Amino acid sequence: MNPLKIKDNQLKLKTDFADVKAITDVIADKTFEQLEKDGIFVFPEIIKDADDISRNQMVLQSFNDMYASGNVMGFLGAGNQRLVIESRFSAGEDYLFKYLLNKVMDFPNVVDLEADSNHDNALINLLVFLFPHYLRKAVRKGAFKTYIRRQYSDANVRGTIDVARHIRMNTPFVGKIAYSQREYSYDNYLMELVRHTIEYIKAKPYGCRLLKSIKDEVKLVVDSTPDYSPSDRRRIIEDNKKNTIRHAYYYEYRDLQRLCILILQNEKQQMGYGKRKVYGILFDGAWLWEEYVNYLVDGYFYHPMNKAGKDKQWLFSGNVGLIYPDFISKDANERVIADAKYKPIGNIANHDYLQVLAYMYRFDAKRAFYFYPEASDNEDRDLWLNQGSSFEDDVIAREDICLTKHGLIIPQDVDSYEEFENQIRINESRFLEIFK
Repeated sequence: MNPLKIKDNQLKLKTDFADVKAITDVIADKTFEQLEKDGIFVFPEIIKDADDISRNQMVLQSFNDMYASGNVMGFLGAGNQRLVIESRFSAGEDYLFKYLLNKVMDFPNVVDLEADSNHDNALINLLVFLFPHYLRKAVRKGAFKTYIRRQYSDANVRGTIDVARHIRMNTPFVGKIAYSQREYSYDNYLMELVRHTIEYIKAKPYGCRLLKSIKDEVKLVVDSTPDYSPSDRRRIIEDNKKNTIRHAYYYEYRDLQRLCILILQNEKQQMGYGKRKVYGILFDGAWLWEEYVNYLVDGYFYHPMNKAGKDKQWLFSGNVGLIYPDFISKDANERVIADAKYKPIGNIANHDYLQVLAYMYRFDAKRAFYFYPEASDNEDRDLWLNQGSSFEDDVIAREDICLTKHGLIIPQDVDSYEEFENQIRINESRFLEIFK
């Protein structure tokens, strides 16, 4: 099976997607919000967290006889069809996407996003590496507890007598009665599913290292499932397929349940289940780039986070005009504003300028930056703010207010991920020199 590989923010003929028609029939012209409801994992989780990402963004949007890919990277699958969406700033293998995941999501370096013979392995690795995030979110609500029916055979009858089982187990009669009882328990089908997933991940070469970051959550699951048995895995998976978590309070566990089923079914290459025809993981490119830039410039800038409602700022007194500049320098005497843009230097224009200029005026900043990925050899471009008016024919550049397009060079001619990693670390050091 050869997956179709495309770049984000690209126009391609619809006929080029003939080999992945089962996928395009489901995802084309659907918004991120719709796809997330259909069961595709979207990062960041736009519906619940990411206020700055439009719910109307699409993975593929129709334009006459063409599809336009959106600002998204990731993997999609349906049956034996695979669609891989890579970063437009990578030449050849998409080492940039892999590197961003490693820095932002703290994924191990074993993520295999290269063009090997099995892209299912790449997808299942991504699913496994998402597990700590979803388990951590779910466990904030405590261990999942629900009613289950347990079977007993003893002299202390406390439920419904099971005549057929009693005859089968207790003949000749030795003083025991077979019965079942409905109990409110932590050791239930969902917690057992999570436990099976934990044990599955532990068996991976990187499993223990991955689970180390969530050791408290793992302990809670293990303590809640004393009846765990490896031989029950098939039954537990089927029980969870039939009993999807529907309670609104436990929506985090619903996401975790779906993720665990996909991970455990990998062994049989049965990635989809139920009515879900398409499965996959999508990452918003702008979000990944912004979080990566924050990793780089954290020592120099504050990073307000609109996705979490953290460090909100206001344009006007009385809490009017809510704004979230990407980056505000920590030097209050010479304030600097910066904006992360996942787009080429030539595409940063018009509305982008107006937004940053508003932030500069609000924080009395004389200097601002655009941080963007540079795939060529373009030099930094300084834009000096004009003063005067064309009506009086006295337009000249000011000497005190400057906006700079400052790119981080993305290595292109590399033969391996290790070479890419070494080169981009050198480029990161050069990128930061302007702030020292």
